[in-house]
Amino acid sequence: MSSSVTALHPAPKAQTARPMTRVAIAGLGAIGAALARKLGAGEIPGIELVAVSARDHDKARATLGVSLSKLPILSLSELASVADVVVECAPAAIFEQIVRPVVEAGKKAMVLSVGALLSHYDLVEVARVNGGQIIVPTGALLGLDAVGAAAEGKINKITMESRKPPAGLMGAPHLIEHKINIEGLKEPLRVFEGTAREAAKGFPANLNVAVALSLAGIGPDNTRLEIWADPTITRNTHRITIDSDSAHIDMKIENIPSENPKTGRITALSVISALRKLTSPLRVGT
Repeated sequence: MSSSVTALHPAPKAQTARPMTRVAIAGLGAIGAALARKLGAGEIPGIELVAVSARDHDKARATLGVSLSKLPILSLSELASVADVVVECAPAAIFEQIVRPVVEAGKKAMVLSVGALLSHYDLVEVARVNGGQIIVPTGALLGLDAVGAAAEGKINKITMESRKPPAGLMGAPHLIEHKINIEGLKEPLRVFEGTAREAAKGFPANLNVAVALSLAGIGPDNTRLEIWADPTITRNTHRITIDSDSAHIDMKIENIPSENPKTGRITALSVISALRKLTSPLRVGT
C-alpha cells in the first residue's frame, strides 16, 4: 500500500482498557444493601465492589446472599486500603471513623450522612492536603447542579420546606428535646423552623438533603428551613425556592420512601448515578 493511501486511512489505534474503580460500602442498611446488590451484579461498567463493612457480620452475610457470599466484610479502618472509593451509608455517629481513613489515604469518600460533615468539616482540609476527595451525591434532592451554577454568581436567598410522614421523623433529637409528640397526628404540624445547620443537629437522620443544598449554595447558616410532620402524605416532599442574580428557581420533589421511612428510594439510585459518572466516557451534569 502506498504511503498516500496509508495517510488517508491510518491504522486504528489500539484501545486502552480503563482500570476498574474499586468501591467499598460502609454500612448495609436499606441504602447500603441496595447498592451492594446493584454493584455486586456488575451492572455499572468500570466499577467493582471489593468489600463492605457492617457491625453484625452474620446479618451482613444474610443481606448479601449467596451471590456475594465471598465478598470480604472488613472493619471500617480497612476499607481505604482495598478501595478507591468508599461509600458511607452508616449512622452519622460513626461518620468520622469511615471518612477520615479514606481521605487521609488520598482516596474518595462518597458520603450520605451529609449533616455529620458539618461537625467534622476539618475532613475537607484533610482531603485537600492528602489529595483525597469528599463527594456529596445529589441524594433525595434535585437541582444541585443549578444551585451550584447560581452560586458562581450571587444567591440572595434559599428557603426549603420539607414535609414527611410522621414515621419518617420519629426519634429525631429535636422532637425529643422539645417534647414534640407526633404520634397519632391528624393534621400537618410544623416541628422546626431555622437554619440548615440547626436542622442537621436536630434531625441527623432526616435532613441530609438540606445540608447538601446549603453546601451547594450559600452555606448552612444562611439556608432557611421548615420541617413539617404531615400525616396526609405518603412521600417525603421537599420544596426549594432560590432567588439569585442569574435565575429564580422553584423546585419540588416527592420521594417514595425506601424500607427505611427516613430515606427515599432515590437516594441509593443517586449514588449509583454518581458512581457511573466516575467511569463513564460521557458525563452529563456537572
